[in-house]
Amino acid sequence: MNADLTPNLTARIGAAIATQSGAKKALVARDTRISGPMLENALVSGLTSCGVDVTCMGIQPTPALAFVTRKMNMDIGIMITASHNPPQYNGIKIFDCYGMAYSETSQNQIEENLKHEHYAYAEWKNIGRTQHLDETQLYSDAITHSVELGKKWHVVVDPGCGATYSLAPKILKTLGCKVTAVNSQPDGFFPARSPEPNEKSLKTVARIVKNVHADIGFAYDGDGDRVIFIGEDGKLANPDCILAAYAGYVTKRNSGGIVVTNVEASMCIEKMVEPHGAKVLRTKVGDIYLSEAIKARNAVFGGEPCGAWIHPQFHYCPDGILSSALLLKALEDEDKNLIQMVADTPTFQTLRENIVCSNDAKSEVVKRIRDSVGKIFPSYKNLSTVDGIRVSFENGWILIRASGTEPLVRLTVEGESLKTAKNIMQAGIKSVEQFVGKVK
Repeated sequence: MNADLTPNLTARIGAAIATQSGAKKALVARDTRISGPMLENALVSGLTSCGVDVTCMGIQPTPALAFVTRKMNMDIGIMITASHNPPQYNGIKIFDCYGMAYSETSQNQIEENLKHEHYAYAEWKNIGRTQHLDETQLYSDAITHSVELGKKWHVVVDPGCGATYSLAPKILKTLGCKVTAVNSQPDGFFPARSPEPNEKSLKTVARIVKNVHADIGFAYDGDGDRVIFIGEDGKLANPDCILAAYAGYVTKRNSGGIVVTNVEASMCIEKMVEPHGAKVLRTKVGDIYLSEAIKARNAVFGGEPCGAWIHPQFHYCPDGILSSALLLKALEDEDKNLIQMVADTPTFQTLRENIVCSNDAKSEVVKRIRDSVGKIFPSYKNLSTVDGIRVSFENGWILIRASGTEPLVRLTVEGESLKTAKNIMQAGIKSVEQFVGKVK
């Protein structure tokens, strides 16, 4: 922060967004990062300079911003956050009037405006107005009026000093839960733990869940669009397994349907939903791709193993707080605790390897493997090319992708046994190394 994303650039981004969208009304919120107020002021300056009236909601979770954007009939919603990234970073997420994250096409149009300094500045008498208004009760009410719990759950809530610090405990208390809140003070330095909830950063809260004899724990990322679940035994639920288990619950209640996940998620999701007549659609990694596919295919649920779950009956933004409430409802309906629900999901062996390959050659290597997939993997069942190449077999799969940031080709393998996974990986490594040697 203050290196790449400066106030000057942020103001120009605001003007570029206004120019691209033609918006007249915008909703703006931010997470707890210390750079948030500075960047908010700059962003609002850019928006109002182009005649946009701006409503600022202050510190709020991303899903609340997205939901309220649609409910308040705003033309656009903008969230200032770096999500799960370290505190020195910040960024901007953009949502359309339906609460959908901006597509790649729309983002590219904004970048073109920035590149060519194309801004539709308003005359002095037509610049936008700014007001500060907290309308998150619309979001809270939507959850508390839709989810009814019959049990008084004891839950530990860990916002990690992030944007869910107020709303998450409040909503769960309204639903009748006994809430033990930790790290629930807003602090943009994130002193308690990393904004990314993972096994390393959640060791302390996991112990608390066990020591206070809570039923379950919820840990959110910096802006609240992700959640990680902790069982009463103080162990983190396997993210792939709980995603698959909840998908199975949803498809059972819907007698089928489409579930959307990304190409890196475990095949246990197919194992859990296909018995209910459901199908799995896989997209590129990234929640915007899931959101677009869920809406286009009228899917019943979608999610990524990172804890970003999308519930289309509410909205198309990943939502950690909503996922927490709906999971409690699912556990009640199934008469299970989190440990039991996860235990119902099969687990498989996962292997990962990276092979050095120049940035100029890595995409060509992946392309040549795709063109030769029948020779390399003669027993394959399905091939997906939505993000690299994902080759599925009867007992496993391999994903081969060119790294987006490093001179590497990345291989991910999952198999029903370690032996199967190793055999698939061996064939994948051999093919990549073969083509790396040919492509210079």
